[in-house]
Amino acid sequence: MRMSQLFFRTYREAPSEAESDAYKLVVRAGLARQIASGIFTFMPLGWRVMRRIEEIIRQEMEAIGGQEVHMPVLQPAELWQESGRYDAIGSELFRLKDRNKRDFVLAMTHEEAVTEMARGIVNSYRQLPFMVFQIQTKERDEPRPRGGLMRLREFTMKDAYSFHDTNEDLDRYYPLVVQAYLNIFKRCGLNVVAADADPGMMGGNDSHEFIQVSEAGEDQVVTCPGCGYAANLEAAVGKLMALPQEEPKPMEAVATPDIKSITDLAEFFKMGPERFLKTMVFSGQNGLVAAAIRGDLEVNLAKLARVSGQGDLQLADEDTLIKAGLVQGFVSPVGLKNITIIADTSVTESFNFVAGGNKVDTHIKNVVAGRDFRVHHTGDIAEVAEGQSCAACGQPLRIDCGIELGHTFKLGLKYSSTMGATFQDKDGASRPIVMGCYGIGLDRLLQSVVDGNHDASGIIWPAEVAPYQVALVSLNPDDQVSAAAEKLYNDLKEAGFDALYDDRAESAGVKLKDADLIGLPVRIVVSPKTLKEGQVEIKPRNGEFYRVALAEAIQSVSGLLKN
Repeated sequence: MRMSQLFFRTYREAPSEAESDAYKLVVRAGLARQIASGIFTFMPLGWRVMRRIEEIIRQEMEAIGGQEVHMPVLQPAELWQESGRYDAIGSELFRLKDRNKRDFVLAMTHEEAVTEMARGIVNSYRQLPFMVFQIQTKERDEPRPRGGLMRLREFTMKDAYSFHDTNEDLDRYYPLVVQAYLNIFKRCGLNVVAADADPGMMGGNDSHEFIQVSEAGEDQVVTCPGCGYAANLEAAVGKLMALPQEEPKPMEAVATPDIKSITDLAEFFKMGPERFLKTMVFSGQNGLVAAAIRGDLEVNLAKLARVSGQGDLQLADEDTLIKAGLVQGFVSPVGLKNITIIADTSVTESFNFVAGGNKVDTHIKNVVAGRDFRVHHTGDIAEVAEGQSCAACGQPLRIDCGIELGHTFKLGLKYSSTMGATFQDKDGASRPIVMGCYGIGLDRLLQSVVDGNHDASGIIWPAEVAPYQVALVSLNPDDQVSAAAEKLYNDLKEAGFDALYDDRAESAGVKLKDADLIGLPVRIVVSPKTLKEGQVEIKPRNGEFYRVALAEAIQSVSGLLKN
């Protein structure tokens, strides 16, 4: 492609709203343009990168038996009502009516559509297992689109779905997808962490997020340098400091004038924060939920939602607490009525905590879960902290920011059982199909490739996803230089290389800056100075330049791209 004919524009400055370096480069290099909040147009250079990424994904999905399909974005609401997600998902789901007043949605994921497809075709165990995938547009009414291509209202996803006759067969297939994902990201020039994750609204059991560690990321990943354990913050577990074992003592009310915080209470009672029982009240879909947890720990909302079975939990405000007969700052699980109490395992494994008295300036000593208050559900609802011991090997855990690039789920029977996707097993019995679900966001993957591969001058594209392989630049071209550059351009094409030939009537400075900004893997410069010596200048984007004879340029480029 000749740059004189390429529809593009580069920018010396990024838009003021661009925060991350990667998003600034996406805009400055002319890859994509925002036309509304969270809605982008991909320009020719950016779309070529997307197509390269798509091809990598197709190759890796087909290598594990995937068959490509194409499902609609516009879907009847009835499908989502069948699965229960029509009401479970809030305003993020685009809902609309057609001219006949029939309800539709714009799909943010395709579990309902693919389950409908499977139930219409599969009727026997002989048709299982299989996996289908698509690369398709998704729509999500994101409340706060931001981060460039990271959090969009319209985006492109690769979503894949596997169908099995048993959980054991899903367990056999699932690691193949995990490895395929690692292959995809490696080919895109990224090293990612496969982290344990919370299934969230997708449902199901086991789940993994594929996270690129990056300061620009909104997610947090917990890792152990000792044993390799990895999990996102919503699912991470750690080892807690054990408390001394004591015999239960009788409860005792204690006056605590003007003392509310854990720090002040610890000073007042002359004991560590781990000896206190902190109670936090949340408003949920089915009423109030009280989370009882040790004072040295914080509540993890995702874990609390999972244990309580309630989504969209919000910290209760003072008016809500007053209506429930509770006193802010002194809330206690003791005496709570008509409120679901969730106790962290840290609370049920020890005795004699100090808790709020549900009276102003009053606390209660020697509180014992189960004896002094009813526990409706017990589970791990604590958020892991930096430096906390790894539950597996005891080494200190670290927490890093990261970008979620992909997510895999063992859905199990969540959709097949509710939507009637069944098959006859070997004994003739009807059983729901066991499902797996696997997604990758292509837009954010593109920007993440930029995030992980750039310097102060611009992008450094990994060879497999670069829009072109070679940047051919002619500087101060006279007739001789133009002729040599033209011949080299044609030779590159004949040798099978994708070359972007800068034949524009621009200064040497502009051309070289644009070449670095766009960031193709190899740059070839033809100039009067080099041509006088029968040479060209070759520079890997992330290396030093050197000169070779014009006749050896193709061979040199070939060697660089292979490496």
